[in-house]
Amino acid sequence: MTERAYLDWNASAPLRPEARAAMVAALDQIGNPMSVHGEGRTARQLVERARGEVAALVGAEADSVTFTSGATEANALALSPAWSRAAGDPPFARLLVSAIEHPSVLSGGGFSPDRVSVIPVDGQGVVDLEALRRLLAGEPAMVSVMLANNETGVLQPVSEVAELVHEAGGLLHIDAVQAPGRISIDFSNLAVDLLTLSSHKIGGPKGAGALLRRSGLHLAEPPIRGGGQERGLRAGTENVAAIAGFGAAASEIPGTLAEESRHTAQLRDGLEAGLRAITPDVVVFGDRVLRLPNTTAFTHPSLKAETAVIGFDLAGVAVSSGSACSSGKVQGSHVLAAMGVEPALARGAIRVSTGPATTEDHIERFLSAWTKLSESLLKGRRFIAA
Repeated sequence: MTERAYLDWNASAPLRPEARAAMVAALDQIGNPMSVHGEGRTARQLVERARGEVAALVGAEADSVTFTSGATEANALALSPAWSRAAGDPPFARLLVSAIEHPSVLSGGGFSPDRVSVIPVDGQGVVDLEALRRLLAGEPAMVSVMLANNETGVLQPVSEVAELVHEAGGLLHIDAVQAPGRISIDFSNLAVDLLTLSSHKIGGPKGAGALLRRSGLHLAEPPIRGGGQERGLRAGTENVAAIAGFGAAASEIPGTLAEESRHTAQLRDGLEAGLRAITPDVVVFGDRVLRLPNTTAFTHPSLKAETAVIGFDLAGVAVSSGSACSSGKVQGSHVLAAMGVEPALARGAIRVSTGPATTEDHIERFLSAWTKLSESLLKGRRFIAA
């Protein structure tokens, strides 16, 4: 059977061999990392080593890292009105989130819905800085803006956002889940207060994430309380194996980042050139602004995404739709809606995302499948895989 082309790295990256090895080794450790005996100290060493590796990935100090069960929990931990700049300072009573955030951020975390406002974006999916400036007027607010959008790959002007937020006395959280391994991140230079990472987006295991916090920030009421793990910010025995795998994956990225970014950008540009050669009226979202080097989100006026994803799958190509399925119902992309894309056009949105193991052959397989799809689906005929 011909090897399938996996082009859905933004959903989840394949497990790195180094992460697998670290996980297997950690599973042989029987101690609880909170125990003071030798076995416990060995488990604790694995957790702390990973803490340092994850911190180094984004130029942060190890003490800034709090491990969680994933990015969704990290976002929930970040979006709490109980955060303040220092113990005794008043909490932040408002939350501002960009219109293109992940659902775990759009939900508002611990803020009541009436205290959450949405920051609009322009037609390319970039946050509207003037609208943000207006929204920041009044009482200080917590703000959450993602570094790179998971659907379009569009990068946000985080430095400009941080300047506006801090001038207004606010606190800034960044969901950086899609960025590591694709672009360089420096926690200090970004000047953000809280930052979310995910293990399985960088080739670590599913079920591990992290929230990084600026030194001095205070959380009055952690949402999960218990045994005092993770310096009291997140109770519950640490998942040592998943955390070890997360750290191992993180440690592999710095040495290969430049080459892998160049590689995926070359594949992306070739893929988009091929799409346009096959179907000149194809629309690529966010192609006039800075994007992740590995992401293409495209559509065609006559395309239905759910049918196309099935067609690609039958052809041995894994891609994802710009729509999200919830309880069996296909819903339109809130990201494209926020960008002002017409529903009829947005319903055909397809996301292609690549990674270090993606090859030119995988792109050729995708383009071959698209050629057949465009000859059938765009003309209303049934697609039959070769």
